[in-house]
This record gives sequence, C-alpha cells and structure tokens, in this order.
Amino acid sequence: MNDLVCREATLDDLPRIIVLLADDALGKGREHMTSGIDDRCVSAFRAIEASPDQMQTVAELDGAVVGCMQLSLLPGLSFHGGWRGQIESVRIASEQRGKGLGHQYLAWAINRFRERGCGLVQLNTHKSRANAIRFYKSLGFEASHEGFKLAL
Repeated sequence: MNDLVCREATLDDLPRIIVLLADDALGKGREHMTSGIDDRCVSAFRAIEASPDQMQTVAELDGAVVGCMQLSLLPGLSFHGGWRGQIESVRIASEQRGKGLGHQYLAWAINRFRERGCGLVQLNTHKSRANAIRFYKSLGFEASHEGFKLAL
C-alpha cells in the first residue's frame, strides 16, 4: 500500500467529491448525482478555488481519491486577532474507514493551518455521527460548544 497523498482538489475531482459526500446516511439525503454535476456545485468549487482563504482538498491512495474535506481560514478579533482554521465536509470512503487514513488526512490539514498561523482549529459534526465524534475526540478535539444552524 502506498502512502496517502493529500492535495488541493481540481475540478476533475468534483464528481468523486460529490460521491464521497453522499457516502453516509446523512449525505445520501443531501447530495445527488443524477445526470452530472449540478452547476451550483461547479460554481461553489470555483468560488473556493478563487479564495486564498479556502481550499477544497482530496486524499488519494494508490492513485484513487478516497477522501475529501474543505479547509477555511477565518480571521477574527477574539484571541487577539487570531486566525482559526475551520474543517468542513470530511469524508473517507466507507471501504477505507478504520485504516488510519482519516488520522493522516486530518494531521495534514492541521499542519496546513499551523503553517498559515492559525491558533485554533474547529469543526462540526452531526450529533448522530457517533463514530465521527469518537474519531475527532481521538485526535484531541473537544466538544466545547453547542452549535446551532438555521436553514434558509
């Protein structure tokens, strides 16, 4: 088995990213791959790609994309003007879970934030994702806040 390769995604990766995002119980209800990639996804990808503070990433194993996540750099006035890293939409392909790839991928992401001077890394996961919660806790993340969302 080759090492995991983590990199910035390209537009060619978008179909596989959408498949990965749909690869769990919650994602199946949110993501749809019918006759092609929704134009809104392409527009969102282009916006992420154009921003110096956003990065859509993928993880490859033996040349195949097996993971994805979005990294965002957030400026803030709290913590003496400290920057924070936000991790979103983390997925490892279901057939690859439990092999340590997620640990490698998240370690890579956290190092990207360190390199950019972030003093804090944050992420959210749905309360129903017990395995994900255990995984993030194993990496040292703490469930320190109660999160809220409002669908528009």
